[in-house]
Amino acid sequence: MAQGILFIISAASGTGKSSLIQKLLKEKLLCNIEVSISHTTRIIRPGEYNGKHYHFISHPEFKFMIRNKYFLEYAQVFNHYYGTARHTIEKMLISGIDVFLDIDWQGAKQIRYKIPESKSIFILPPSREDLYKRLRSRGQDSDIIIKKRMEKSIEEMRHYIEYDYLIINDNFNQAVHDLKNIVIAERLSVFYQKYKYSQLISTLLKN
Repeated sequence: MAQGILFIISAASGTGKSSLIQKLLKEKLLCNIEVSISHTTRIIRPGEYNGKHYHFISHPEFKFMIRNKYFLEYAQVFNHYYGTARHTIEKMLISGIDVFLDIDWQGAKQIRYKIPESKSIFILPPSREDLYKRLRSRGQDSDIIIKKRMEKSIEEMRHYIEYDYLIINDNFNQAVHDLKNIVIAERLSVFYQKYKYSQLISTLLKN
């Protein structure tokens, strides 16, 4: 069985990457694909569910997990920790399941070092104005927090060049189509096809 592909997806807050991922999961793909659920110390927001959007834990619990090398990667953002469980990712990949990992550039850098065969995708908004409107439309943050998020977003976007693929989320349906094509293209690469069709290839090439 061919191992699953780890897709790292990063974007500035408010760019719409979560909506893109959820939409793609509803598409009919030829491969089994799931989203990794990260651990975080931030407070749960309205509409979120523990174990579905994140595993919400305390700071002491997170620090304990760091000391015991539980995370494949982790980072501190806005005074809160976010981390990806090593065992969960490895188990899914070994089972042949493709995994979407929604993390920032800091975590992506750690993952690329530890899993160099992973594929990374960065998503950009069509403009700063559009990004600002999306952040305001949430109605969850004050003007001061939104300003800080915009500053953080601009810094985040500077790292797009470190990724394998770039998608501009101007037209949502087109962005979903682009994301789907990336997954399909990677699954059709020789690196993975040679494992899927190993018996056929062996028969075709035998003396």
